[in-house]
Amino acid sequence: VSDLRPSASPGSFYVSRSMFDLRSPPHRFMKRYDSLSSVPSSTSSRKDSQGSNRSLDTITLSGDERDFGRLNVKLCYVSSVEQIWITLLHCKDLSWPSSCGENPRICVKGILTLPKPVQFKSSAKEGCNDIEFMETFVFAIKLQSLQAVRLVFKIQTQTPRKKTIGECSLALRELSSEESSHWLDISPPSK
Repeated sequence: VSDLRPSASPGSFYVSRSMFDLRSPPHRFMKRYDSLSSVPSSTSSRKDSQGSNRSLDTITLSGDERDFGRLNVKLCYVSSVEQIWITLLHCKDLSWPSSCGENPRICVKGILTLPKPVQFKSSAKEGCNDIEFMETFVFAIKLQSLQAVRLVFKIQTQTPRKKTIGECSLALRELSSEESSHWLDISPPSK
């Protein structure tokens, strides 16, 4: 029978210390696991910006599993004038390759995947944890045409050079006159 208290193992301080969330200031959001147990303590989850709990083992600092961020958009179709209204709101928790520099200029390119694609692009903003766009794009397109396509967003750096760093998309099957808000998970760009 093993004693699971941290004092039972002389090396427990070093093992526990390696499990801290290194992105937080020291001692502020210190999270600790018992050295002989994989069960996190009751304080081992934290709220993300949407208010949901995320376990520490889902927070990674590098590799393919890391979060690439989320894009918040609003959509509305005004049937009286046959227009789609697309509003880019925020880009949160965006990560980019170190080759892009500390604070690259970021923009969002949108594509309606019609037979003849309709493209638009936001203005470029300085890269940070919460990029606010607040830009609306309006296109006159029949609803039947839109319901069969996707709206694709490519997150791009403008400086030091133009590069797509992530993308996300949304099917427009349920587009309606009721304005809808969507949080889209950004994934690495497809090859």
